Formats: sequence, C-alpha cells, structure tokens
Amino acid sequence: MAQAHEDVDGDLVRLRRQLHQHPELRFGESRTAATLAGRLAPIARVHSGIAGTGLMVEIEGRAPGRSVLLRADMDAYPVQDAKEVPWASGNPGVCHACGHDVHMTVVYGVAARLAADPPAHGSVTLLYQPAEEIPFGETSGAAAMLADAALRDRRFDAVLGLHCWPDLPVGTVGVDRATAMAAKDAFRIEVLGRAAHAATPALGRDAILGLAGIVNLLHAGVARARNPHELVAFNIGTIAGGASQSQVAERAEATGTLRTHDETTRARLKAVIERIAHAQADALELSVRFTWANEMPPVRNAAPLVALAHAELPAVVQVADLTEPPLTTDDFALLGALGPSLYVKLGVTGERGGAPLHSGAFDVDERCVGVGVAALERLTRAVLAGHLTAPAEAAATIAGTADTAGSAPTAGSVADVRAVGA
Repeated sequence: MAQAHEDVDGDLVRLRRQLHQHPELRFGESRTAATLAGRLAPIARVHSGIAGTGLMVEIEGRAPGRSVLLRADMDAYPVQDAKEVPWASGNPGVCHACGHDVHMTVVYGVAARLAADPPAHGSVTLLYQPAEEIPFGETSGAAAMLADAALRDRRFDAVLGLHCWPDLPVGTVGVDRATAMAAKDAFRIEVLGRAAHAATPALGRDAILGLAGIVNLLHAGVARARNPHELVAFNIGTIAGGASQSQVAERAEATGTLRTHDETTRARLKAVIERIAHAQADALELSVRFTWANEMPPVRNAAPLVALAHAELPAVVQVADLTEPPLTTDDFALLGALGPSLYVKLGVTGERGGAPLHSGAFDVDERCVGVGVAALERLTRAVLAGHLTAPAEAAATIAGTADTAGSAPTAGSVADVRAVGA
C-alpha cells in the first residue's frame, strides 16, 4: 500500500509556499483570504468577511446527510523568518512559524478532493479562521467567528482540525486519547507603589522590588502547590516598570501564563497565584491589580472520533497513539461548541523540519501536506458515511488501543526521508 507521504501534489506545495512567503498577522489576513477565496470560489460556495478576514466555505454532497466542519487557522506569528529558502517570508518580523500555512493548504486540498468526488450524502464546511495567536487581553479568532451571524445556531456531526507537530516524523498523524491541548490562563500583575528619589528610598514604596519578589515566589509557590502527577506549565514572560534609574519605581507589571489539563488543578493554582501576589505586595506596603485574560479551555477529543481515527487512518497514514497531552493551547477548543471535535497532530519532521513551533527556524518536510490531506479526507468521508460508533463502544476501543499500543514513532523512524522540491 502506498502511504500518503510518498507523493506530493506540486500545486499544493506551490500554494503552501505562496502563503508562507506572504504571512499576515491576526485580523490582517486580507491577502491570505483573497488567495484562498480565489482558489475555492470555482469549486465551492465561499462566504468572506467572517469575523473580519475569515472565510466560511461550503461543499454539498449529492444528497442531504451528516455535516462536518474543517478548521484551518490563517494568521502568522510575529517573529523574523530565519530560513534561507526562496519562499521565506517577505514580511519582515512576521513568519508562519506555527504551521498555519500548512493547515490552510491541507484544508484546501481536502476541499479540492471533495469537490472532484462529492460524498454521497452530507455537507462539509471549511472554516478559515483569523487570529489564533492571541496577545494578552486580545480577542480570540475562534470566539469572533462563533459570534458571527454566519455560524449562529449551527451544529455539526464532527469538528475536525490538525496542527503541525515537530515531535512526529513526516508520514505520521498523532491522535491524543482525550485531551489534545491544555487550558491556558494569561495574567497581568500590576504592582503599585510610591515614587521617591533613589537617594531617599524610605520615602517611597518600590514597585520593582515588590514585583521581583512576587516573580520568585510565584515560581516556587506554583511548583510546590502542584501534585507530582499533575501536568502544569507556569511562565512569566514579560516584565516592565520604572521611569528612571534615579527613582524608586511607582509602578511595575508582569505578564505570564498558567497551563493545565485538569479543571480542579486549574482553579487551585489560579487561587495560589493571586494569593501569593497579594501577600507579597501587602508585606511591602504595595498594592496589586490582578487581571486574568485569554482564559482558554482545553481541547478535548470526542471518544467516538478518536476511535474513528484509529479505525480509519491506518489505511492511509501511520498513526501514533499519543499518551501524554502537551501544554500548548489552541482556541480550536472553543469550536467544540459546534459539535464533537477531534484535533490531530501532523508529523512534519524530515530532512527539513524539526525546529520548535514559534521559532523563526521552524520548517516542514512538505510531504506532510499530502499526509494531512489524506488523513482529513478519510476522516471526513467516514463521518459522512456514518462510521461513528456509540460513545461507550468508542471508549472500549480506545481502552483496547491503550493496552496494545507501542511507543509513538520518533522523528527518525520514517526511512528514506527526502526534502521535496528543494
């Protein structure tokens, strides 16, 4: 049997490179949307301007039936492209460093196949979503799309998505058993003190000193408040404050994130973070303003769709049973409101690829595009054909997978990996 990664559609590679060369930041994906709409308009109904720059594309089968939603995120990341390839980003300081160019290309490839050979029953909706990357306090693109009238009162039998995954080799698709991405809670701590001359520090209340203590105590406090079995990531990512080297700082602030999988752990650690910040500030006669933002739930895979993936995907790609969910996040989690969801990991590492997500050096072995198309098309047609099992039966299937599965493939486990079209 020929595996999906053995052939690469040159037209899809050209589209991926075109999108990669012209990346656009959140809610500014106008050129990206126009490129996709121009390709999709001849084969499907395209609705543009969804949540600003997003697209909703509809493909009908030969008769009514079940419905599937395929989501691809459109925005790039604010980092300089470090690759020396002809299709490197032409937009300084902006790069598709998270694989969204691949996601968009894969979903287009599925659309082209469905249009060429429509399913017997049902419909497929493509959602090209802006603004998956979310700076502190800003709007999620998925939330904006859900608020758009075009998606009001819509429900689907399956909501499918995928993400490039450097930890997996090209030719492989990873399937998490239940949780595919973590919850994320971003926070800002503002410490407010009293300004004074550096020569008379007793007259002031030093906000920078207070924030420094809070940062140290938070790292220690969160580490001690989590149980050994709980997967948690805590980070302080920015610090700013003060007006002059000769002044006791009146204000300082830090931002960071807490990432968890379990709701009980999440609630407990959020309370710990706030308690530590306020206690340390009180000890130094400072005040604190604490803000939570971008609170994103985990991405949960529906058991019937996990079972479907293990039943259907081995016919076209290698499947990795992923046993430890990561602490990365994705606002795909919100799209679970539209129906049972499945979010799979697309192996991208070959001769090119392997650098971390959000790195300017991030790249993919472009054979991953064919793998993604094959996997999402197979899942889409299986849902439309009614191959989903009942939840109880699906849970038993997943348990059987857990009993028999070996270790997931590593980046070196696919033989004869070659760069395509280099």
